[in-house]
Amino acid sequence: MQAWSLWKDGNTKDFVDSSIVGSFSLNETLRCIHIGLLCVQGSPNARPLVSSIVSFLENGDISLPTPKEPMYFAEDNYGTDGAAENTVKSANNMSITVLEGR
Repeated sequence: MQAWSLWKDGNTKDFVDSSIVGSFSLNETLRCIHIGLLCVQGSPNARPLVSSIVSFLENGDISLPTPKEPMYFAEDNYGTDGAAENTVKSANNMSITVLEGR
């Protein structure tokens, strides 16, 4: 996850596309990235409640906790004929719906 790598290395500003840098407050944009990282933390118990997220977004003075590493998953989509397989390897054993065209 690129956002996590940039956050961990202290380079979060590099995640913001240069074409929008002048259009928005950089601090507000970085705060949104910070909140997003809080929402994808590996432990569901560490993730903020929706009510907390709303408060974080409405009040820029609220101090945000430091995000922990996000949950990663890998999916094996390659069969012998190139078609997608339904084998999912997940770090938390949760299933994922894979949408495929006809």
